[in-house]
Amino acid sequence: MDKEQYLINNLNSKYIGDDAAVIADGDLGNTLYSMDAFFEDVHFKREWMSMAQIGRKAMLINLSDAIAMNAQPKYALVTISIPQEMTHTQIDALTQSMQNTAAEYGCEIIGGDTIGGDKLHLSITIISKSEAPLLRTTLQKGDLLAYTGTLGESKRDLDALFRGENIAENSRFYEPTLRADFIAKARAYLTAGMDISDGLFCDTNKLLDINKYGFELLTDIDDTIGLSGEEYEMLISFNKKDLEKLESIAKETNTPLNIFAKVVQNDERFRCNSHHF
Repeated sequence: MDKEQYLINNLNSKYIGDDAAVIADGDLGNTLYSMDAFFEDVHFKREWMSMAQIGRKAMLINLSDAIAMNAQPKYALVTISIPQEMTHTQIDALTQSMQNTAAEYGCEIIGGDTIGGDKLHLSITIISKSEAPLLRTTLQKGDLLAYTGTLGESKRDLDALFRGENIAENSRFYEPTLRADFIAKARAYLTAGMDISDGLFCDTNKLLDINKYGFELLTDIDDTIGLSGEEYEMLISFNKKDLEKLESIAKETNTPLNIFAKVVQNDERFRCNSHHF
């Protein structure tokens, strides 16, 4: 067990386990709370990205948790560690990018905290609403497992950055694609889901572990696809009888849909390399 999972297992709450904590509000539906960090020299290096790119990606990866659960982001709380050498112009670019990105998804930054620090660190809390949250714990035996989009580009370009090379401005490493339209329209046919942040292999294992199932592989998956983290595409499950409906929604929303496995009762797991520590 890696240290991240060990720490999570030490916390005692029935709300822990999904991309966001779902708190039922009676007739008002459900309020969802989620938070992710985006830290310099852990998730990015300042020389790799402009301030606008840093602000946008920090907000996108946080919005992704709400989108993954079929929730509408409403409010954001942002904590930022500001290095002394950052200029007012850089701070303007960072904050404007975060605000603009949040607004694209109907979300407003309503507060947070700022501190001085040696590095640029961001931690964002998203508060969202959903009438039908998409959970991880509702996987069913016989479901098909699929992922959206094309995987592998994020790790490929991260490796290129480590080698000192340039990558495209529209690289998935800079600009994750969130599948809000697809998830909203497909929700009625999905049994479980989560976003892919630690790689397809690792996140599929998480989904299987929490439901105590295994898988039967339907197509070979190369490590360059399965081990690419920070993709923020969707991992979903659904009943085979709804495949035609989902393919239609995928086509309508321009969402590549890749079926790769079937949920069965065994102990099969993918080889997974932890992205932490």
